[in-house]
Amino acid sequence: MKGIIGKKIGMTSIFDSTGKQTACTIIEAGPCVVTQVKTIESDGYNALSLSLGDKKEKHSTKSEVNHYAKAQTAPKKFTKEFRNYSLEKNIGETITLDIFAEGDSVEVVGTTKGKGFQGVVKRHGFHGVGQQSHGQHDRQRAPGSLGNSSDAARVMKGMKMAGRMGNDRVKLKGLKVVKIFAEKNYILVSGSVPGYNGSIVLIQK
Repeated sequence: MKGIIGKKIGMTSIFDSTGKQTACTIIEAGPCVVTQVKTIESDGYNALSLSLGDKKEKHSTKSEVNHYAKAQTAPKKFTKEFRNYSLEKNIGETITLDIFAEGDSVEVVGTTKGKGFQGVVKRHGFHGVGQQSHGQHDRQRAPGSLGNSSDAARVMKGMKMAGRMGNDRVKLKGLKVVKIFAEKNYILVSGSVPGYNGSIVLIQK
């Protein structure tokens, strides 16, 4: 597996030679610094820790400063671990968009937008119960019955109820690399990517 850390910029569309329009997400990916190399002998598994975005030393703890100093780099804002990395990299080396090529199939991992505490109509698509008339009082968007009081006498697991919506880790598979702008560290991926503009995403091949 190969991968890199990126930041979602926004969306656009591209036309190919036949005139077909493709919706794309613009991601600013890398350059990432290898800040730790884990092996089976030392940690029990193989992995690379990649870091992106400089962080002021006064906003970092001593342990963070010393950790990144081993890679001879400044403290970083974001660090992600990629297991079973297919490229042999040493600590302190840099990973760029060179690991991808146009036409590659990739997976993108991101965190969806948080919606806060929502009711069952918005969260689960309940239709409500008719029109507000004939003495019906504030029952249009109510969830209805939650279970059988005479049998289980409790709310069963998995019952669709109101609660926190969004802010979930989501992986999208089968996306295509449409275009790469190496000079700007931009990669255009087909389709939409979860998260708000400016959020951190992981691109894996």
